[in-house]
Amino acid sequence: MPLHWTVDSKERLVITIADGDITRDEAESYIAAVNGAGTHTYRKLFDGSRGDTRMTSEDMLALGVQIRKWQAAGGSNPGPIAVVVPPDKAELLSRVLGILATADRPMRVFSESEPARRWIDSLPK
Repeated sequence: MPLHWTVDSKERLVITIADGDITRDEAESYIAAVNGAGTHTYRKLFDGSRGDTRMTSEDMLALGVQIRKWQAAGGSNPGPIAVVVPPDKAELLSRVLGILATADRPMRVFSESEPARRWIDSLPK
């Protein structure tokens, strides 16, 4: 599976790395797993710098709907999120990023992994 994640309950941090071609089914499974792990308030780093996808904009919209449901079900105080997006994928991911941005939480989008990691590490647990 091209999505690999680690949930660190002590650090209250979820790190996800995309490595390869991600399908809609894999993305939906990831959303369900992270949601099921009770990480709504955790800090999150999603590094998509090595990821790719052949998903359509309709697939991305469907993922956005799932993310919106996840955010609504989690209640208040969602954890901050740093997202690393390769420049050539920014347009495709714009809907999903927009939906993530609707939550009342700190969020930043990066084009490189290291600045994203420094930023998420600088935030309170």
